[in-house]
Amino acid sequence: MAGVILDEIEARVLGSLMEKELTTPDYYPLSLNALMNACNQKSNRDPATGYDERTVQEAVERLRHKGLATVLTGSEHRVPKYGHRVYETLNLGRREVAVLTPMLLRGPNTLNELRTRTERMYEFDDADAVLGAIHKLEAHEGGALAAELPRMPGMRETRYTHLLCGEPAMGTLGAAVTAGEVEGHTVTGGRVDRLAHVEAELEALRAEMAGLRGEWAEFKRQFE
Repeated sequence: MAGVILDEIEARVLGSLMEKELTTPDYYPLSLNALMNACNQKSNRDPATGYDERTVQEAVERLRHKGLATVLTGSEHRVPKYGHRVYETLNLGRREVAVLTPMLLRGPNTLNELRTRTERMYEFDDADAVLGAIHKLEAHEGGALAAELPRMPGMRETRYTHLLCGEPAMGTLGAAVTAGEVEGHTVTGGRVDRLAHVEAELEALRAEMAGLRGEWAEFKRQFE
């Protein structure tokens, strides 16, 4: 992306803000503790992280200086709240933000994975609609925000990645799990699709439970 390059921590923080704005709008913007938990949650994240509050707060400050994050303070907020400015700064619509989010949080995705992993963020009619959003990211006026990756040996499906951290290092892409492999066992297209859908639904439920636990803990702290 022309003019702005993120590091991996900034990408995780930004992706977490984008995800929560789309999936749990009633609890967005996020407190620092909630944002830290969102970054470190066990589901829908690759790789797993263990950021502390200082690391997350410093990343937010860097994002703020790049025009991609905002901090809300004042009498209406008991603690500072954090949000993103992707719509305004990058001039993106909701569907493009939905597609960009799993790329930021989980790395390269196949078209089927993107459609499954965006179900709670935006209701795409079909895979072609997802591909249309990807093409819009590729043709972004400020510089491409996403790209189609060359298919690596052993990969059955094309994968797409974001470019917010610059061009991907191609040498690292061979480590990605291929669509034809699940826990070391080769499976075929129909089973892959069903397994991916069930996995995504389970991860969504886990993420929702983790979010509710964090919100309940924060609510209790108000009375301590």
